[in-house]
Order: sequence, then structure tokens, then C-alpha cells
Amino acid sequence: MTTTNIPAIEALFGIPLFSRAQVSPDGINVAYLAPWSGRLNIWVRPVDAAFAHEDAKRLTGDDTRNVESFCWTPDGKYILFVQDTKGDENWHLHRVDVDGTTADLTPFPGVRVISLELSTDRPGKAFVQMNYRSPEFIDLYEIDIDTGALNTVAENPGRYVGWIIVPGGKLHTLIINERGDYELARYEHGWFTAVATFKGHDYPLGPMPIRATPDGKAILIGSNTGTDRTRLARIDLATGTETEIDSHPSYSLDTPRPEADPRYPSSLIVNPVTGQLLGARYLGERQVIHPLDPNFASVLERLRVLSDNDLGHISCDAIGRRWVVEFTDDRHPGTTWFYDHATGESRLLGERHPDMVPDRFARVRPVTVKSRDDLDIPCHVTLPVDVPPRHLPTVLLVHGGPWYRDACVYDPEVQFLASRGYAVLQVNFRGSTGYGKSFTQAAIGEFAGRMHDDLIDGLDWLIDEGIADRERVTIYGCSYGGYSALIGASFTPERFAAAIDYSGMSDLRSLVEGAVPFVYPALVNNYIAYMGDPAVPEQNADMLARSPASRLDCIRKPLLVIHGTNDVRVAKAQADAVVEAVRRNGVEVEYLVNEREGHWFINQDSNFELYRTLERFLSRHLGNEGGRTDA
Repeated sequence: MTTTNIPAIEALFGIPLFSRAQVSPDGINVAYLAPWSGRLNIWVRPVDAAFAHEDAKRLTGDDTRNVESFCWTPDGKYILFVQDTKGDENWHLHRVDVDGTTADLTPFPGVRVISLELSTDRPGKAFVQMNYRSPEFIDLYEIDIDTGALNTVAENPGRYVGWIIVPGGKLHTLIINERGDYELARYEHGWFTAVATFKGHDYPLGPMPIRATPDGKAILIGSNTGTDRTRLARIDLATGTETEIDSHPSYSLDTPRPEADPRYPSSLIVNPVTGQLLGARYLGERQVIHPLDPNFASVLERLRVLSDNDLGHISCDAIGRRWVVEFTDDRHPGTTWFYDHATGESRLLGERHPDMVPDRFARVRPVTVKSRDDLDIPCHVTLPVDVPPRHLPTVLLVHGGPWYRDACVYDPEVQFLASRGYAVLQVNFRGSTGYGKSFTQAAIGEFAGRMHDDLIDGLDWLIDEGIADRERVTIYGCSYGGYSALIGASFTPERFAAAIDYSGMSDLRSLVEGAVPFVYPALVNNYIAYMGDPAVPEQNADMLARSPASRLDCIRKPLLVIHGTNDVRVAKAQADAVVEAVRRNGVEVEYLVNEREGHWFINQDSNFELYRTLERFLSRHLGNEGGRTDA
């Protein structure tokens, strides 16, 4: 890629012009996200070919923070969305009608809505789980969408509870019992009656996805009971019997990636109005969709004619005739199409970034690397376009979670790095999800241990291939990836020329102790199982030993630290401590603090500043200017 063809930061990280489109339940309108005043807002227009964005009506007017997602109510009267303030994750549920009148349905300071459900047998009502009664407990409420009237459906009895709305008025829950297992239970008059049990050890974030069938007789769930992979199962609510609905011979359902990252659609494809199950998504090197409904199978066949790229977010009207679908691949951020299954009509509705040309971007290549203890470690390598792949400056880009995974998808961060002349290595280290529960469980007790070894093993492979320059490698990541960057800088400082910590934790003990109260009981199968319990002295000492905070005096290479002031997951105090200690040791530290953001930077101006800072830092310390290399 020549210097003149390098995509600008504003192009890569600017907000999309058209995204997350959804057809209305009656098939007449399409709602979508588009810019206004530098932020993503909700717009609506007729779906017919005679109408374009110039004919659309803007429904929201938020000039402080992007709206990231929304949904239609089943009657098509309203659109619902959640919004927080400056990244504080205190999500409020908002309603907007098609005339543009908005209302905050949960106008309670400090309260966080953690889920929204719309039941087919309760029209005009929204069920939300939030900590309105107490910061420590998530209760279930029913909200009248027209009036905003709030009704308490069930109060948390003092334990971890995830409420499940089942048509027919039957309330079920997912609770964690005294053994740490998940119980699917019927809830009546304050009592829990177990229906089925799932081993907590096998579900670090709980069974996902989980939703009731429209007839109220069963729960659809992502289950790995008796198998390494996650498949789609049905739990009979009368008997507790688990029956497999669908599976893939090699891949797991694409979960919990979508539950953690709204950029990706759910592994269950359902009719958004009726709740009917249509299909299931699996993810290996590429996405695989299994149709589970005859009409959807026919629709899917026609959609594949429109594009051979991966099917992203998808919606349809109540009768499954009119569809709005998005396609993406590793070199293009997304194109949205309209399709009418009755007439066969199809046409382009919009593109996220219409000026982006796929040929200017790099392919993401999946590879498998053997770890030093003989595990297969899935990795992805992205190389600069039109640059010889020899001895390149390299960024080891570590994903967050760690219960997450990288995949062959369009990622502006990956393309940004490749376009600047860097080889990009993404390692799905042990603990990553999507490769079977045994691969995930191999990370128990391995923070700063074999999880980090996997990163080094992947990097050594790239060096041995002659692609990476051993002397010009930076480790970079966000959240858990930021922790990994600090581990790289403090535990293996000889391997990296520099490190970039974005919202990373420096002290595992503080991470667990600082969890918001209503989340803490759910940590038993993830943080506490994998890292340790800071309340137990021996484990507390081990957690400190596996924390960068215990070895900050070992950091001797340049460090960039990035953090949002309003981060409620990893307190800014953790970043402050790193910066202060490393600076005292005379090491170069650059500190970017954003007072308008939380754990992730959302707004485009915040990201412009972030990636300009990152670009300059990498150029200084990897010796690479504007996409040119020394090779």
C-alpha cells in the first residue's frame, strides 16, 4: 500500500453512514443508525425504492453519545434503545415513536438496566432487569411502554438471579446455587423450583444464548452438557429434559461473543416479532448458518445470491416476507440489502462506509500454532498490502475478556495497523471462547502463565516464519488485552520494544474487589475460578504475583496507557498506579485520559484522539513512518 493510499484515521474510525438497519414489523419502514451532530442517531424512512436517506426522519437527537443499538416494539408503534452517560454503563431505557417523541422510561439516577425483553403475550409492555430497589440486587420490572408506569414483577431474594420471561405468565430464572452451578428454575410466590442444572465450571459466563420458545413450553439454550462444543438445545419446562435441536460437527454456536460485543449478531436467528426460531450461527474460520425453518431456508438461499460474505445483523417483518440484512467480510465494514421474498425484489439500502474500497484493505488469514505444551492455538495474521512480508514491525494485538475470541472479520483497528505497515498478530490464547470448553478451561490458574506463553509462542512462530522483526514488536490490547500488554512489559520485557495498555487491569485483586455489587455473586465461575478469590489469603498472594502491579519495576520499555475516567469495570486508579510507578523509575510513559468515556471509547472524536496518539507512539518506537517499512 502506497503512502497516498493509506486510509485516514477519520475514515477508519468515523461513525458509519448507515448501519444496524431493521425493518418494521409491518414491513413498511426501515429504521437505522446514521450520523447527526457527530453522533449516531436513529432515523426512519419507508423501505420502498422511491425513498432514500434524504427522505428519512431523524427520531433521536443525542449530540453527546452514540446510540449503538435499538429494536422495534412488536406493534411497530415505538423504537426502544438504551443509553448511558459518558460510558458509566448506567443504561437507561428510552422510547421514541415514529414521530420523534422520546421518553426516558427508567429516569432513575444511578440505576442500570441490564436487560430488556418483549413478550409476545404482553403487548405494550417491556420487561427490564435493573437495580432500582437497591444497588446490590437486580429485580424484574414490567414497564408500560405508552405511559412509563412501572410495576415490580419479582424481587431478588438476595442471590444471583437472571430472570427469564416465558409466554403464558410463567416466570423462570437462571440462578447460581451453593455449588456454583446454574439452575434453571421456576419462580412462584418467592420460591425457586429447579428444572435443570448446568455445571458452573462449564459456563464461565453462564449458559448462552437463552430464551423462551413462543409457546412457553421450553427454553432454547446454548448447551455443552456431555460435549466439548456448544450446541443448541431445548429444555422442556415441564420435565427438565434436554433435547438437542442443532449442532455443527466441528464448530460451536457463536457465543458468548455477541452477548459481550453488540457489533455482532446473536447466534440465534429469530423472527423479531413472533420469536419463532429461524436459524443458528456457528463460527469457525468463517461463519456457518444452519436454517431451522423451511421458509428461512428458502430465504437464506436467495440471500446468498446477493453476497458470498458473512451474514450479519438480520431482521424481517412479522410474516417473514420482507427482510433487511447486512453482509460483512474481513475487508469491508458492511453493506445492507433489502429483500422481498414474495416478489424476489432485492436492492442495496446502504453501506457503512461507501468510500471504502475492499482492495485497499488487508486479508485476515487464520493460522494454527502449536503451543509449547502441544495445544492448537488459533491465530489470525494480517499483513500490509503491497509490502514484502519480511521482517516487519509487528503489533501483537490481544483481545479482551478473556472469555472472547478474534475471528476473520472487518476490524478497523486491525486495518489501521496493517495500513501503517505493521504485521498484526491476533492469538486466541487458551481461555478464549468458541473452541470448546476444554480449551477455555485450560486457562484456569494460568493468568500471567500459560495464557501469556501462548502469546509468546504465536509471536515466535511469526518470527520463525520470517514475517516479524524480533526487535520491533509492540504488545497492545484493551481490557484483558491491556492486562496482557502490562504482563508483556513486566514479565517478559525483553520481548517487546514497547507496550500499549488500554483499559487494562494492573491488580487482579482490585479487579475482583471492585466489581459492582449485583455482579459479584456471578464472579464465582469466571474471575474467582480463573484468577482466584482475594478473600482467601493464599489466593490473594497468588493473584498479586500474577498481577503487573507486583513487577512494575521490571518495566523498562516505553509504555502508552489509555483509560476512560468513567470506567466502572477497571478503575482508573489502576492505570494511575501504573503510570506513577513506571515514571518514578525513569521510564517513558505516555498517559491518555478521556473524561468523556468509560471502559471502551465510543464517540468518534475520542477514537480520533486515541488512534492519532497510538499512531505516533508506534512510529516512534517501532521505527515505522506512514506505512513505510525498513524491510
